[in-house]
Amino acid sequence: MAPDGPDRLSRQARQNRIIDHLTREGSASAAELVELTGRSLMTIHRDIDELAAKGFIRKFHGGVSALPTSVFESSAEFRLTRNPAAKSALAKTASELIEPGMSVMVDDSTTCLALAPFLAEIAPLTVLTNFRQLGEELRLSESIHLIMIGGTYSRSHDSYIGPPDITGLGSYSVDVVFQSTSTMNASWTFHQEQDVVSMKRVMLGAGARRVLMMDASKVGKTSLHRYVEVSEFSDLVVTDDVERTFLDSIDESVEVHLARV
Repeated sequence: MAPDGPDRLSRQARQNRIIDHLTREGSASAAELVELTGRSLMTIHRDIDELAAKGFIRKFHGGVSALPTSVFESSAEFRLTRNPAAKSALAKTASELIEPGMSVMVDDSTTCLALAPFLAEIAPLTVLTNFRQLGEELRLSESIHLIMIGGTYSRSHDSYIGPPDITGLGSYSVDVVFQSTSTMNASWTFHQEQDVVSMKRVMLGAGARRVLMMDASKVGKTSLHRYVEVSEFSDLVVTDDVERTFLDSIDESVEVHLARV
């Protein structure tokens, strides 16, 4: 049995490693996960029980398996644990595109949620969002005019999603829209869920400036549904670990900003 020393992976990092391994390999035994993480069998069983209770993995006799990636994409709780340092770096760089007095629309991505502390510092601002957690972050700021975009509440996304006639999105015109999405290649952006794609498209159309924020883990990949072409964005903010050859292939109409991680 592997010891549980203080130099081992943190609980969240360990569980992320387990999910990443299962996503790649499909399934694993508890013994394999002990070897992967360097933690005790008892700790791994606790991790398995917790991840299964959240609906991220499936237990079976002799091991565990990964659920479809669409489960991860729809879970704000899961997405909040992914690449926090990269998201903070993206938000810091993206915030340089905001000036006091602007109207800013922010989608329900956990990448864009990292903008919250910067928005509060840059205020006064008008901020529109469908992400409940961003609303919670900003609601006490007296210099933020906060507009929550309506729709049907999605517990997994922790946001409000719906067509324009329900959300009222068609009535807004803002200075800048910030978005992230599941994946992108040099030409297209993608998302795992069609209803989210539909809402993002309407949100994007409301912005005079349209900013896409993506870390390296999302680049050079595709997801189930096409969203919009990369050239629909005026700006692309990416982490500086994205390969230069990829950046050179981005449409020249898109201004690329590198966030240092």
